[in-house]
Amino acid sequence: MSVWMVRARAPSFIIPITTLRIGNGNGDVKGLRLPLLSNKSWQFQLQLELQQRNKEKKKRQNVTISYTNSSSGGDSASAALELEVNEIRESCKMWKWKGQYSINYLVSSTPNSHPDSPPLLLVHGFGASIPHWRRNIGTLAKSYTVYAIDLLGFGASDKPAGYSYTMEAWAQLILDFLDEVVQKPTVLIGNSVGSLACVIAASGLVLLNCAGGMNNKAIVDDWRIKLLLPLLWFIDFLLNQRPIASAIFERVKQRETLRNILLSIYANKESVDETLVEIIREPANEEGALDAFVSIVTGPPGPNPVQLMPSISIPVLVLWGDEDPFTPLDGPVGKYFSSLPSKLSNVKLIVLEGVGHCPHDDRPELVHEKLLPWLAETFNF
Repeated sequence: MSVWMVRARAPSFIIPITTLRIGNGNGDVKGLRLPLLSNKSWQFQLQLELQQRNKEKKKRQNVTISYTNSSSGGDSASAALELEVNEIRESCKMWKWKGQYSINYLVSSTPNSHPDSPPLLLVHGFGASIPHWRRNIGTLAKSYTVYAIDLLGFGASDKPAGYSYTMEAWAQLILDFLDEVVQKPTVLIGNSVGSLACVIAASGLVLLNCAGGMNNKAIVDDWRIKLLLPLLWFIDFLLNQRPIASAIFERVKQRETLRNILLSIYANKESVDETLVEIIREPANEEGALDAFVSIVTGPPGPNPVQLMPSISIPVLVLWGDEDPFTPLDGPVGKYFSSLPSKLSNVKLIVLEGVGHCPHDDRPELVHEKLLPWLAETFNF
């Protein structure tokens, strides 16, 4: 995880940024998955589903958060507050980016949120979406106004046909969201490629287990990646063949496949539950998801952290899970960040033991334990 402050484009803000690394505004009723039926059948099906939702709401009696038992120890004060996924989805709003793309986002706050504290913007990683922060939003909103966003191509945001995804485009999306929606100096909290997008948006770097790029073609002085480049290019060729790409994608988004992938990147295996699998799987079934997957995997990796970090002079907090198989601490990116505290006085590194690629969801209470004091100290709250 990293935290820093940078100056955004006009209107000019000083933006503190925290990055956790670890990825339809058409008036339709959100979240409904209805079969193609006749008008009467469709209306009946719609009525049944809405009635079921109303029953569920009454059962919850407006209680939107509860203590999760994901904590593996420690006192109750460090336990994470977990929001229900349905509550998150029903609380989301839509914002039009560039006047044409619907971007899904959430705003959450409590009466205890300090009015002078900076808002927080949570940016998910590859394949994830706003509900991936369900174990963080409730805790962070106790002191801050929390925003969360689905990047274009993910979650409930648009997945436009033929769109060429780049890290720079996501960075521009974040900048425009800050200017048009948040309109205040903001702390960015990103995960995986989301954290790298935050870094690019701010012309600097702040990461927790930061990604080296948008995909595996990012080269960060790693001879292993250079050696594999011909294979990666061949995979790109295969993915650009629609039938092959469709078959691979169908395989990847199967529940058991996703569960096995998640188990390989989470150190706390108890955090890999059915809710998490569905958070990743549901958006993958939407129209445009395959195109987004192919574009992201086969596209240019974009700027890497080593290129961006030298421009950062503001305070940086780096949280790194020591059991991350994607960006291991002993890999090129991990080694680079491990070396920074001895070179740059503005960088602080904390290694999180027993934590995988998605620290905020893997061990949320441990992330909060390190993040909240840093925020309070940095912004004097």
